[in-house]
Amino acid sequence: MTLKMSDIAKIANVSKSAVSIAINGKDGISEETRQKILRIISEQGYTPLRKSRKDASQGIGEITFLVVTTSGVVQDDYRSLPFFNRLISALSVDTSRLNGTLRTVTISADNLADRLDKTVFSNGVLVLGTDLTKNQLLLIKKRLPKAVFLDTYFEDVVADFVTMDNYQGAQLAGSYILEKGYHNIGYFASENLMSNFNERRRGFREALQSKGIKIENDNFYFIPQTKLDPKGLDLRKLGSTLPEAIFCEDDYIAIRLIKAAQKEGIRVPEDLAVMGFDDIFEGTLISPELSTIHVPIDQIARQALTQLQGQLINDDWNPQKTLVATTLVRRESL
Repeated sequence: MTLKMSDIAKIANVSKSAVSIAINGKDGISEETRQKILRIISEQGYTPLRKSRKDASQGIGEITFLVVTTSGVVQDDYRSLPFFNRLISALSVDTSRLNGTLRTVTISADNLADRLDKTVFSNGVLVLGTDLTKNQLLLIKKRLPKAVFLDTYFEDVVADFVTMDNYQGAQLAGSYILEKGYHNIGYFASENLMSNFNERRRGFREALQSKGIKIENDNFYFIPQTKLDPKGLDLRKLGSTLPEAIFCEDDYIAIRLIKAAQKEGIRVPEDLAVMGFDDIFEGTLISPELSTIHVPIDQIARQALTQLQGQLINDDWNPQKTLVATTLVRRESL
């Protein structure tokens, strides 16, 4: 049975016009409702109807979204993480606008080479590169010549990349923390090593160094797995004295930190100021709301499809590395 817009509206308990607004990225509904609708669209595999058969014959066709699962951030339940769910929803909607369909293929990094050889891919592939090592990325590039890598970046690899400007975003965060008058600053880093987080560390440190400030070793913490639940984050084990402000490498860590602090009777931001990175919707559901760095996921999705179209249409296409700038979101946690 082919799903209709009215079916999505019924599942989401909203009007058809609200579904149309969400699909077309227009104003008129809350961000919470928009994300709910896009999540349902992605989960149900709904594809908006084409305007005409003529348009469909000129579309981008079937696009494969390749997800390589690891023991890091992109695990089997990656869709439960708001950032990835939003990215897939945006890709699905934008692929539909190009009169195409998005098919998701999930492969474990443990048997990547074997599965790449045995899987049939469409003519264009978008690769979620969050946890990919350089060697894994090169293997995929060799097997899939028409591919764009999202959410990662390697300076010395000639390929199409689209990701947020992690260095610029972390510099922005560091400058804002300094602007607010904090000098005793901590850093909550993910235990998962990846190019995105490495760039965030570099940008944040250089922002502080420009003002003659550095993060003391005792104030640099490695935090396990990016989950929203504060369980496992014991602030008492981090030392008797916490810094005045802490920058977290992503919003999942920041939200956990705020919840853990409140559990210990530590007031945010009076006793401890907190800042995140990614601007996931869940950051607006806690109190105080999370100050963070906004990542334009919709623009990343559109740009990735633009570069993939360039590969498919132009035989002389030169690989393009796109870093999409981030913006500061001022809220109450800092």
